[in-house]
Amino acid sequence: MSRVWAVADRAERAVNPSYPGLVVAWIFFLWAVSPSLLPRTWLFEGLVCGISAAIGYGVGCVLEWAFKKWVRPRLPESAEGLAKMWHPGETTRAVSKAVIVVGTLVGAALILARSARWQRDLQVLMGMTPTTTSSYLRAELVAAATLVLVIIAYRLVRWLIRLLVRLLNIDWRIPRNLAYPGAVIVVAVVAVLLFQGVLAKAFFSVANSAFSLRNGQTSPSAIQPRLPERSGSPQSLAAWDTLGSEGRWFVSSAPTADRIAQVTGRPAREPIRVYAGLDSAPTPEDIADLVVRELDRTHAFERKVLVVVTTTGTGWVDSTTASSIEYMYGGDSAIAATQYSYLPSVISFLSDRQKATDSGKLVIHAVHERWAQLPPGQRPKLLVYGESLGSQGSEGAFTGLDDIRTLVDGVLWVGPPNSNRIWSQLEQRRDPGTPEILPIYADGLIVRFAATAPDLGRPARPWFNPRIVYLQHASDPIVWWSPDLLFAQPDWLREPRGADVSKSIRWWPIVTFWQISADLANAQGVPSGHGHRYGDLVLDGWVAVAQPQDWNPDLDRAIRKALDEDITWEYAHK
Repeated sequence: MSRVWAVADRAERAVNPSYPGLVVAWIFFLWAVSPSLLPRTWLFEGLVCGISAAIGYGVGCVLEWAFKKWVRPRLPESAEGLAKMWHPGETTRAVSKAVIVVGTLVGAALILARSARWQRDLQVLMGMTPTTTSSYLRAELVAAATLVLVIIAYRLVRWLIRLLVRLLNIDWRIPRNLAYPGAVIVVAVVAVLLFQGVLAKAFFSVANSAFSLRNGQTSPSAIQPRLPERSGSPQSLAAWDTLGSEGRWFVSSAPTADRIAQVTGRPAREPIRVYAGLDSAPTPEDIADLVVRELDRTHAFERKVLVVVTTTGTGWVDSTTASSIEYMYGGDSAIAATQYSYLPSVISFLSDRQKATDSGKLVIHAVHERWAQLPPGQRPKLLVYGESLGSQGSEGAFTGLDDIRTLVDGVLWVGPPNSNRIWSQLEQRRDPGTPEILPIYADGLIVRFAATAPDLGRPARPWFNPRIVYLQHASDPIVWWSPDLLFAQPDWLREPRGADVSKSIRWWPIVTFWQISADLANAQGVPSGHGHRYGDLVLDGWVAVAQPQDWNPDLDRAIRKALDEDITWEYAHK
C-alpha cells in the first residue's frame, strides 16, 4: 500500500494541483451543465464545461492564495491553537486529497447524467432524436482535457513571470518586492497590447485572408447565369468573378420562370436578382451606386415588388427568403443585395458591425432615392429584409418607425440581435401585460412580432400599411443574448416560457450569461422552427407584409412544397 501512496505522491508533486481550485472548478462545471436555450452535443458540452471549469480552477487558486496570504496570519490565537492540535498524518492527507479528486470526478459524472435528462427534454421539445446518457458522459473527458490545456497555458505564463522576476532581481538589482509586481505588470501589458493590437489585428487579418480565399471559391452547382435579369451575366455591370462565393450562389440559384410557373400553375416572369460583391466596386458608395445601375439595367423598377436585402457577414442571402417572394409574385420581382465583409456573421459581429450598418444605410437610401424619382403610381412595392446581423444593418438605415413608414412599403426582420436599436425600443415600450418573447406594440397597428404563423394575427385588430414584422423564436440565443444577463434577470425568464424553452432553465447571475453566450455558437444546430432557424416562417412573414392580391391557400401549399424541395436540393449541392 505504501508503494501506491509513493506513486501517488510523486504524481501529485509532478502535477501540483490546487485542491481548493479543483473544488471550485467542480462548482463551475456544475453551473455549465445547467439547462440553457438549446440542446448540446457531448463534444460541445465538454468544451463549454472545460472552459467553465478552468475559470473556476483559477478562482479557487486565487481564493487559496488569499487565505494563506491574509486570513491565516490573522486568525485568533485560539483558532491557531486548535489548528496545531490536529496534525493529520501523510496517509490522512493523501486520503483527503484522493476523496477530493474522486469526488469531483464522480460528482461530475453524476451531474452529467442529470444533464443528459435535461438535454433529452430539450431535444423532445425541438423534435430531435434524444441522446443517451452513456454517450453524453464522454463530455467529462473533453472537459478534463480542456481544463488541463488551460492550466498548462497558465503555468507557462507563470513561468515567464518568474523568469522576469529573476532577471529584474538578480541582473538589474531591483528589490524582489518590486520585481514581482513589475514582472506581472510587464506580462499583463504585453498581453493586452498583443491582444488588442498585434494579436487582434493578426487574428482578423488571418480570418479575413482565410475567408477571402473562401470568397473566391465557387460551388460546382453555381453556374454563371446567361439571363440578363441576373447580376454576373454577360450583360451585367457586376462581373461574375467579383460577386464572391455567396453572391455567385445567390444569382445562379434563383428559380426560373418555368419553375415558378410549374409551382404556381400560372404564367411567370424571370425574377431579377441584383448583387454586388466587395470586389465589384472600389468603395461602399460605388457598390451602392452599382446596385442602382444594375436595377436600372434590368428594369427592376418596373416590377411589382423590389426587395433590398442587407446580408450577413459573408454576403449570404437566405434562399428561402428570396425564393418566397419570387414564387409569391410569379417572378414579377427584383431582389438587390450586397456584400460588405469576407467574414462570417459571428466574427463580423465583433469586428465589422459598423460595416453592416453603413452598407445597409448606403444601399437602402440609394435605392430609395432612385425609386422616389418614379411617379407614385408606377413604383414597385419597396420592401426591406435583414436576418441576424443583416437586420441590424438594415435597421441602421432608419431613425424609427415613422422613418420606416415614410421610406418603404414594408419590412421583414428575422432573428434580430438583442442590440438592435429599434427592436430594443419596441420591446421596452411594449403594451403592458404582453410578454417579451412575443410583445404587442401599440395594439399591433404598425409592427408585429411572431414565432409562428398564427402569432402574426395577434391582436385580431386592423393592421395598417406599411407593415413591419419581426420573426423571433423564444429559443433563439441571438435574439436574447445581452450583457444585461450578467446581473439582471430578463423578462423572458420571469414570464411564461416559450413552447420550446425548457421549464428547468433558471436565471443565475453570470451563469445564465455564460450559458446563453455558449448557445450562440450552436444557434443553427437545431431543426427548423427553433433557435436561429426560421425556415418557411419567412413565407408567412412576407405574406403578412406584402400579400399579393391573388393569394390563396392552394398557392400557399404549393409554394411551401417547392421551398422544401429547393432547400433539400441546396443542401445537397451547395
